[in-house]
Amino acid sequence: MTKRTQLALATALVAALALGASGCSDPKKGSAGAGASNPAAANNGKALGGTPVKGGTLTVLSNQDFAHLDPARNWVMPAMDFGTRLLYRTLVTFKAEPGKGGSELVPDLATDLGTPSNGGKTWTFTLKEGVKYEDGSPIKAQDIKYNVERSFAPDLTGGPDYAAQYLAGGEGYKGPLQGQHLDSVKTPDDRTIVFELKRPVAEFSATATLPTFAPVPQSQEKGTQYDARPFSSGPYKIESYDRDKKLVLVRNEHWDPKTDTVRKAYPDKFVVVMGLKGGQIDDRIIAGEGADASAVQYMDMRPESAPKVLPKPEVKARLLAESQGCTEMLYLNNSRAPFNDPKVREAMQYAVDKEAVITAGGGPALNEVATAYLPPALSGGKQADTLKIAPAGDAAKAKELLKAAGKESLKVSLAVSTGDKGKAEAIQQGLSRVGIEVVVDTIDPGAYYDVIGDLSTTPDMTFTGWCPDYPSGSTWIPFVFDGRTIKEKGNQGNNSQFRDEATMKRIDEINAMADAKQANQAWIDLDAEIMKKSPAVPVMLKRKPLLVGPNIAGAYGHPVWTGTIDYGTVGLKDPSKSQG
Repeated sequence: MTKRTQLALATALVAALALGASGCSDPKKGSAGAGASNPAAANNGKALGGTPVKGGTLTVLSNQDFAHLDPARNWVMPAMDFGTRLLYRTLVTFKAEPGKGGSELVPDLATDLGTPSNGGKTWTFTLKEGVKYEDGSPIKAQDIKYNVERSFAPDLTGGPDYAAQYLAGGEGYKGPLQGQHLDSVKTPDDRTIVFELKRPVAEFSATATLPTFAPVPQSQEKGTQYDARPFSSGPYKIESYDRDKKLVLVRNEHWDPKTDTVRKAYPDKFVVVMGLKGGQIDDRIIAGEGADASAVQYMDMRPESAPKVLPKPEVKARLLAESQGCTEMLYLNNSRAPFNDPKVREAMQYAVDKEAVITAGGGPALNEVATAYLPPALSGGKQADTLKIAPAGDAAKAKELLKAAGKESLKVSLAVSTGDKGKAEAIQQGLSRVGIEVVVDTIDPGAYYDVIGDLSTTPDMTFTGWCPDYPSGSTWIPFVFDGRTIKEKGNQGNNSQFRDEATMKRIDEINAMADAKQANQAWIDLDAEIMKKSPAVPVMLKRKPLLVGPNIAGAYGHPVWTGTIDYGTVGLKDPSKSQG
């Protein structure tokens, strides 16, 4: 996910954050365990501003356009949260509730969480009666089948890969745009959809929360242009969309709240204003005047804004900062020199100064050092520390390993989203200690994943994170380290292009385990084995700092969706004060 950071102000920022952060001065201890002692986390686990009043215009201030709104292509936060809560519904979803309650699965378009049979290899869902699109036409099981099939189309890149990984007979399938369909997705009638899987998947109900399992009627197909105008099955529809500038959502009058126990749809209108600078967004919401009183920010508060927020109780009361549950990594391109050499990759584990990157990202109140790939939520609440490297790295050890590899000096490229420039500079400075020259290329956040996901334009290193789609190691390691998931275009997850036969064999063995506890431990053990091969360097774990205006109510960071604001329940205290 794209982040915002500024290295130059780091020293003053860390001092400001440390004032109220007992137990957080050591990044190794981390912010996740700091609880109420962490000033940034004071509002976690609750909704801010009370219960919203129906009506008014809620403004979303953003530095970027959406990467994708097409449900077959939408797989990054907060776009996925925005799409599935406002524009389209899925078979199953997560409860709209702060804290642990938000991890509960609930039916959405389906009547229940699905019925497994055939030893968990077959899953059947029945659609609720009376669910409709924005034009009043009924949502049919065939429309969900069609969107699942669309997720295989080579032109519709960027979306979740679960259908391709799980469905039987998907090998070589290229989607429905040329008239071919998948036999493993059956629709015996308009309200029944049946999925035939390659292997038992006990957690398929959770998989059905993803946008892949939202409906798209074939009559609305527009190929890559569907991104600009998804056909609504949710509480809002698109009134206008001026790319990179503004998106306006208004009510879908055919959405029936009687069929939807999750979305509250409080505002009459959502207006997303794009292309703003991050610091400008922070300052506007901190001031909270005019329309900005009824605004939320789309992407993270900038680290240098923390001193304007944390010491001021009236502003800090409007800050959300849930743990994201993701691991940010420096991905090394294993497909070519110098990172096709395991010794060079191992040297990188010691060369990176994670402490400096933590500082660049807002200090220990907003981040902690990552010591493994799997985030704490997937490893019993605490990350493993297989290599036991100090947070600032070990330059002497890195030099020793590079010398052994015959690479005492290197020049490599690093691509980051524009907002991660400060972190990139911290990485650059850390690697310069061991004779590695880093050329940093910053890319517009709206295009970042498309650029790094095209193997013809992938640089030597990329910096981004991976988050579990639901609490299971199966949503993490297979997507990040299975060489079979690598694509020429739209490559997601395995940005290292790591192809390792032993890892792939073990992934298949763990996926075949029927015992969830046994599988969970096996993922943790495999994480340690992959760490020794160093396809990527785990760098940091983050909170999601988000500011809301003084007229915002019902705002909380969703615990499953990386701490992003749950757009299904946010609204206004006083709609008459909103503008737009």
